[in-house]
Amino acid sequence: QVRLVESGGGLVQAGGSLRLSCAASGSIFSLNFMGWYRQVPGKQRELVAAVSSSGTTNYADSVKGRFTIARDNAKNTVDLQMNSLKPEDTAVYYCNTVQMGRIYWGTGTLVTVSS
Repeated sequence: QVRLVESGGGLVQAGGSLRLSCAASGSIFSLNFMGWYRQVPGKQRELVAAVSSSGTTNYADSVKGRFTIARDNAKNTVDLQMNSLKPEDTAVYYCNTVQMGRIYWGTGTLVTVSS
């Protein structure tokens, strides 16, 4: 079992920055992808950014150039630096990882961007 704990959400004005952090613990053998998803009420959870164990990154078009994902394999952490935030970035952000074909989710952290 892998446990994911997120931190760093909060309220920020449009144009501001936030950094989300996620730490994985538990029975960790080899985490494949680690990433961040977000969800707003009434909509499906969507991928924001992900990074493979080798460092290959993938971003949603809506955040390219503004968000940066970074992973520390030694510490089993993944961070999301969010710059130039927009009101439409408001959502609950979830950390996600895959190990041995099993998907794990954190409990989420709320990011609110005011206009």
